[in-house]
Amino acid sequence: MPELPEVEVSRLGITPHLAQQTVKKLVVRQPQLRWRIPDEIYAIEGERIEAIERRAKYLLLRTSKGDAIVHLGMSGSLRVLPANTPEEKHDHVDLVLNNGKLLRYNDPRRFGAWLWQEKGEVHESLSHLGPEPLDDAFHADYLFERAKGKRVSIKVFIMTNQHVVGVGNIYANEALFMAGIDPRRAAGHLSCEEMKALVARIKEVLAQAIEQGGTTLKDFQQADGKPGYFAQELRVYGKKGQPCPACGETLEEVKLGQRATTYCPQCQQ
Repeated sequence: MPELPEVEVSRLGITPHLAQQTVKKLVVRQPQLRWRIPDEIYAIEGERIEAIERRAKYLLLRTSKGDAIVHLGMSGSLRVLPANTPEEKHDHVDLVLNNGKLLRYNDPRRFGAWLWQEKGEVHESLSHLGPEPLDDAFHADYLFERAKGKRVSIKVFIMTNQHVVGVGNIYANEALFMAGIDPRRAAGHLSCEEMKALVARIKEVLAQAIEQGGTTLKDFQQADGKPGYFAQELRVYGKKGQPCPACGETLEEVKLGQRATTYCPQCQQ
């Protein structure tokens, strides 16, 4: 599943082609995605896209009437193509624009979503989300207070969207290693100083991933439309049995929240 940096790079990629353009037509070939595409979404036809924003892993195409909300799910991708491009298998949604282009949504597994949010309302999918990890609202004092009394592991805690959005498995592994924190520790047992280090590393690793993705993205009108996982120098994720890049100790792996978690038993306490 695309993580927050991949979704943010998708936003950066489509924005130059969609911002301030008018939607001529919405074409829905397959309405049954993760949730059925609501009929209300056709209100976007004839509307100008004022901005493309991201909330957690959702993209919001903002108009004066409301917002189309797009989630890529596990296999979804967006491409900007000439408006007369023939559809192919799994091309479920087209947003045809007045500039001769279209935004095409392809999703083989159909776990993604196209939803609609009326102007001034907040869709239920967005209503219980925590702060964005790169915003000022996400800081050590907030996370420390939020974690008080929590016995769940710190890794599962920071991957829970009600506490902070968008810290997926890859980046949780990396941030905890960089902060020197054992991912198995109870969230409520971390000190404020440890939370300060963790918050700083979460922001650092996500910002680096977005920057790396952005520097490789020259034009979003590419063959498959998938930025994918960027060519990053991951320190521990997926490297069970390899030497720790800091101390040389063998990296170990454990399942937390049903997700593989790689850590260094020497460096992470």
